Amino acid sequence: MRKSATNDDVLSTREAAERLGVALRTVQLWVEGGVLPAWKTAGGHRRISRLAVERLIDERTAALSGTAPLPMLPVLATPEIDGRLQVMVVEDEPELLRLFTLVIGGWDLPLTLTSAGNGFEALLQMGQHCPDLLVTDLNMPGMDGFKMIAALRGVSPAFDSMEIVVVTALSPEEIERRGGLPANVRVFHKPIPFDDLETLVRSRIDGLAAAPGV
Repeated sequence: MRKSATNDDVLSTREAAERLGVALRTVQLWVEGGVLPAWKTAGGHRRISRLAVERLIDERTAALSGTAPLPMLPVLATPEIDGRLQVMVVEDEPELLRLFTLVIGGWDLPLTLTSAGNGFEALLQMGQHCPDLLVTDLNMPGMDGFKMIAALRGVSPAFDSMEIVVVTALSPEEIERRGGLPANVRVFHKPIPFDDLETLVRSRIDGLAAAPGV
């Protein structure tokens, strides 16, 4: 059936996912978090402005322009094995990403590490698989840590149970001026406190090992 001129200006969530090249669940995350403005039809179906989708594509392109694409961090353990802690690091500075990789890899713990260079990349990956622990910066191009965390909260039980740790150079006053963070988000300040992170990771791994069925 041919679309009317009005319908040409809107997309379904599935059409938006195809246009953006992401999973349907990722678009749903972006809608729930306010990244993509949407509304519901009388029949309860979400509709998204085509202009908003195009703007999001432009923002993603701008966020990644000017530098070589950041490669995925090497997986530090065999993925998708029961009992392994799934950790994601979100950081836009390549040097800090490499530092996270080297230090966390040296802990020799049963975990899988993935990374993203900004909030867009992180949400795209989390639309496919939700980590147990998210370690993120706040100041990032495109979608920053504040917007990413807001997009994750209240979407589904899987994301609500994910532990979020912020590692930032922002002061507590600066964080509050920019809207603050949920009370259950732990905040560490740069330089990266790797001893504290290791203690936290080991505690989470011990919790997984003690869980029934693991």
